[in-house]
Amino acid sequence: MADKMTPSRPYLMRALNEWILDNDCTPYVLVDAGLPGVQVPQDYVNNGQIVLNISPSAVRDLLMNQDGLSFNARFGGVPMDVYVPLVAILAIYAKENGQGMVFGSEAGAPNPDDTPPPPKSVKKAPAEKPAGPRPSLKVVK
Repeated sequence: MADKMTPSRPYLMRALNEWILDNDCTPYVLVDAGLPGVQVPQDYVNNGQIVLNISPSAVRDLLMNQDGLSFNARFGGVPMDVYVPLVAILAIYAKENGQGMVFGSEAGAPNPDDTPPPPKSVKKAPAEKPAGPRPSLKVVK
């Protein structure tokens, strides 16, 4: 029997994500955007945190592994690769009813100061917003 077990957070994240989707709900992840290694669009950070919709209709190439959460999504029409180390994930819950789990410190979890570097393919979001008018829709009869 092993004295030191791997962190349970990635397993719980994957299971809760599947459970939320199986119940036709939208999985949201609450992230501490101030921790090292977190790559999220800073324009959407509020009070040091960001809520990310990780449903299949909102993201591409979703990966949840022992290191963290990564995916590609559009923010304000601008594509961005997102990376969140495990220690920065504070909660996962269903948008529709709030059911899910808030994560606390767990034995064996990585120390926020020891987070691994993000994958090489992750790119930073452009610093500037695209110029020009925002697209709009109008009713045509």
